[in-house]
Amino acid sequence: MPALKRLHAPLAWVHGGWQRDVLLTVDATGHWSEITVNHPAPPDAEKLAGPVIPSLVNAHSHAFQRAFVGLAERREVGQDDFWSWRDRMYALALRISPQQLRAVASQLYAELLRGGYTQVCEFHYLHHAAAGQEFEDELDMAWALAAAAEDTGIGLTLLPVVYTRAGFDAAGLRPDQHRFAADADWAWRACQRVMAAGLPRVNAGVALHSLRGAAPGDITRLLGLVGSADLPIHIHVAEQTAEVADCLQATGQRPLQWLAEHGRLDPRWQLVHATHAEPAEIEAVALSGAGIVICPGTEANLGDGLADLPRWLQNNVPLTVGSDSQVTRGWVEELRWLEYGQRLAHRQRNIASMPGTQPSSAARLFDAAVHGGARAAGFTAWGLTPGARADALVLNREADALRGLPDEALLDAVVFGSNGSPWQSVWVAGRARPWRAPQRVGDAFEAAMHELWRPDGGTSA
Repeated sequence: MPALKRLHAPLAWVHGGWQRDVLLTVDATGHWSEITVNHPAPPDAEKLAGPVIPSLVNAHSHAFQRAFVGLAERREVGQDDFWSWRDRMYALALRISPQQLRAVASQLYAELLRGGYTQVCEFHYLHHAAAGQEFEDELDMAWALAAAAEDTGIGLTLLPVVYTRAGFDAAGLRPDQHRFAADADWAWRACQRVMAAGLPRVNAGVALHSLRGAAPGDITRLLGLVGSADLPIHIHVAEQTAEVADCLQATGQRPLQWLAEHGRLDPRWQLVHATHAEPAEIEAVALSGAGIVICPGTEANLGDGLADLPRWLQNNVPLTVGSDSQVTRGWVEELRWLEYGQRLAHRQRNIASMPGTQPSSAARLFDAAVHGGARAAGFTAWGLTPGARADALVLNREADALRGLPDEALLDAVVFGSNGSPWQSVWVAGRARPWRAPQRVGDAFEAAMHELWRPDGGTSA
């Protein structure tokens, strides 16, 4: 494949460490064809003004929930927890149209680019019209997300979700969940249609909402349809203690235990949250090759709890992060709180570090997220490596958090010392992308918010 362009960085994070004078060659498909270290800048190379690091994959997103951010942060009566938050969130889920979803997702995706993500995995269960009826094109909501990705330039992995029941003992969905209804055949058909569309920077996988939201027969059917296809399979699991208790009562096993024994886990699987896991479950997941997606910002916001990060890391389980409910929209904050939650729980520092091998907590978590994100999005490679899409972040050495620091401390300062987004440019597929929302995107988002939350009969939080 002929070279499209060559970029030269004075410093770049390559294979887990800083390398000097790095020549990055982009092929005509927008992928890295060659990464060469200690290479003087050739005359035809575009010289990048700062150190270069990989961008990250946002491995778990519900784009429509961006329109709910800030609207569930009060408790007027009683107890507030995940379940009460969910019931209020449904007021939005029951109302948002494809056009409004595109406006909300476009705003979100521009914010995600600014937050250092260049690929987003959409765990997409908002399938149908408000009363549960099919749109003229059953994928209208999915196409709205794809259009938002094109509006902003971010990459998109669409994950149509199987959602057939309201709980372990339910025969079907609740009336306020009818927009979500999709069996395995629907989700597989949607995945195939998205892949066949050939949209730029858009690919697809499949998802199961959860063990409470999809029956064992749904899982068996979906896996039969997927067969040996090498695509990501995502599922919410063990996010809430109530979910664990319900699963134990219904099946006699904890959710991760059940999946490990009955779910035919393999490296395609991405277990989202996996917050409440016993040591034996973590070991079983490690043996399967499945990965986990932790969403520290959302898990803190919803009071889910803390994952056993040290044990997941010790067992070398692939790990990455996601923005989920969109209360945080940049990976710096996710990695920071992934570590900070552990520090608060254990009353120690640098929990994620590995003395003698990787003493930097930031570097260990960042590298884990780079590699884990590849599988979560259905890619064989991610980061500054040949074959990966040519995505990158160029750091701004003049940013307050990075000014005057020695090179070896830069990544530590990005994660633990910056206010987020300390970069001067974001690259996707070999092109620098605007990473501040265009005025038209912001205007459309604001108009959609006014429609959704208007006081004269609109949605109410």
